[in-house]
Amino acid sequence: MATILVCHGAWSGGWSWKRMRGPMAARGHELLTPTYTGLGERSHLASPAIDLETHVADILSVLEYEDLGDLVLLGHSYGGMVATAVADRAPERVKSLIYLDAFVPEDGDSVLEIRPASQAERMREIVSRLGDGWRLPPQDLAPDVTPEDAEWLTPLRNWMPFKAFLQRLRLTGGGAGITGAYIHCTRKTDEDPFAPMAARIRARSGWRVYEMDAGHTPNITAPEALADLLDRIIAGDSVG
Repeated sequence: MATILVCHGAWSGGWSWKRMRGPMAARGHELLTPTYTGLGERSHLASPAIDLETHVADILSVLEYEDLGDLVLLGHSYGGMVATAVADRAPERVKSLIYLDAFVPEDGDSVLEIRPASQAERMREIVSRLGDGWRLPPQDLAPDVTPEDAEWLTPLRNWMPFKAFLQRLRLTGGGAGITGAYIHCTRKTDEDPFAPMAARIRARSGWRVYEMDAGHTPNITAPEALADLLDRIIAGDSVG
């Protein structure tokens, strides 16, 4: 059995992983899905002061207070920024990393700097025009999200503190020895910011890259298929 700690994506929360809990438990794994400050059930704490470091501190606190170790750390989308920082600062607690259609930052990167420039500029304009200068409304849902699921998801998604996308990540190299896998979701209709991230991982020794025929949120649209793939990845990690 593996303990998997999810660093969720932007505009979302641990609640968006509810469909994965049963399938992962059925495969013998424990799935932990905390929510960042200012989002989900913690959206009442939203403020312009929230940044990437706030969310990194959220997850580091979970590790400390739950006394977690030997973890599989999973970063989804924006959560790849958070997971990378957590692995860098608490490498003794992390067994392996899994990036799910996620950003894979290097030292000094911010979300806006590793997105396509056209997307970054559009986000800045929206924050200035609609977000009071500090928050970004949710982006469109993935193309494979059903109308029924869109009805469930839309009222629960929160505006994202934009400072979390602007702040540069500082890495010490502490997590450099941790390896794992990247899952690239290929069902996209717009410019894909995660294809370059998969390529970045392919260039790293000891890592594996998988492709999944799903949109950006397979935890919602393909939970059984994602659980099967995660189970395979974890089994491969355990046998080296």
